[in-house]
Amino acid sequence: MRAPAANRYEKMPYARCGRSGLRLPRISLGLWQNFGGTSPLERARDMILKSFDRGITHFDLANNYGPPPGSAEETFGRILAKDLTAYRDELVISTKAGYLMWPGPYGEWGSRKYLLASLDQSLKRMGLDYVDIFYSHRYDPDTPLEETMGALDTAVRSGRALYVGISSYGPAKTREAAAILRDLKVPFVIHQPSYSILNRWVEDGLLDVLEKEGLGCIAFSPLAQGLLTTKYLSGIPDSSRAAQDDSLRKSMLTAANLGNVRALDEIARQRGQSLAQMAIAWVLAKPAITSALIGASSWAQVDECLGALRNLEFSPLELDSIGRLARDGGLNIWAASSQSG
Repeated sequence: MRAPAANRYEKMPYARCGRSGLRLPRISLGLWQNFGGTSPLERARDMILKSFDRGITHFDLANNYGPPPGSAEETFGRILAKDLTAYRDELVISTKAGYLMWPGPYGEWGSRKYLLASLDQSLKRMGLDYVDIFYSHRYDPDTPLEETMGALDTAVRSGRALYVGISSYGPAKTREAAAILRDLKVPFVIHQPSYSILNRWVEDGLLDVLEKEGLGCIAFSPLAQGLLTTKYLSGIPDSSRAAQDDSLRKSMLTAANLGNVRALDEIARQRGQSLAQMAIAWVLAKPAITSALIGASSWAQVDECLGALRNLEFSPLELDSIGRLARDGGLNIWAASSQSG
C-alpha cells in the first residue's frame, strides 16, 4: 500500500459545506470521464493518489460514470482497496443516481425502487459500507418529490449514506426538497449544479436559495468541459470531447464563445494564470461556492487546476472585464433538469 504525502493538508484550503459540519477541499476531483473501463487503470490511480497527496479528499462519482456505466466506481473501488483503505475516514466519497443505468422502467429517474437499488449496486462496486454523500442526480417530474427525498432519508437512516444532496435541480424544486428533508431531519448539505464563466444559470435564483437554506454548493464543469482552456482555440483536437460530439458538442464552439475564450485567456495571462486556473478561481470567488469539481485525463491537468489556489483574488477591474465576457454560451446540457422549477 502506497503511503500518502505527510504534508497533504498543508496547502489545500477547505470550506464548510453550508451550515453543516462537513468541510470540502476547495477543489474536488470528479470521476465522470477518464476513470472508466476504457481508460488505463494506472493513469486513474496516478491521478487519484497524487490528488490525495495534495489534499484533495473529495472524490465524486455516479452510478453511470464510465464508460461503460458503473466502471468508474469499479475502478475507484480497486484503487481504494489497494491504496486507500487505511485512509477511508479521511475521504469524502459521493455517488449519485438519476440517469439511465439499466434497461426497463426501474433503471433511471427518481423512484424509491431505483434510487435505493442503485445505491446498493454502487456500494458493492466500490467495496464500501457507506458513502459520505448520496445525491439525487436529477429532478424527476413524474415521481412525487416526497418519494425521491424519502429514498434519500432511507439511505441515511439505513447507514448507507452520511449526508444527502441533489444535482441540477432548479431554485423552486431545491427549496421544496429542502423543506421536505428538513421535516424528515435528514442531513441535506449540498447541491451540485453546472457553473462556469460561460454557464451562469445558477445566478438566476439558485445561489440565493442555497444561501437561505444554508446549503453548500459544489460546481461541476467549471471549465465548461474544456472550453475554458486553450484547447479549442486552434481547432478541434481529434481526442477531445468536442471531436466526439458528446457532452461538449461541436455546435457549442461558436464564434462568439471562442471569441470570449480568447479574450478571457488574455485576462488570465495578465493575472499570471492559465485560462483554466482563472476560470476555477472565478467560480471559487463566489461566496456560495464550497468547492469546484474538476475532471481530468492526466495528473498534469489536475496539477494545473490546483494552481488556481495560488491566486483567488480579483480586482474590481478584472471582475468588470470578465463580467463583460461572461455570457451564457448555451452550454447547460442539463437544462431539462435544472430548469424544472
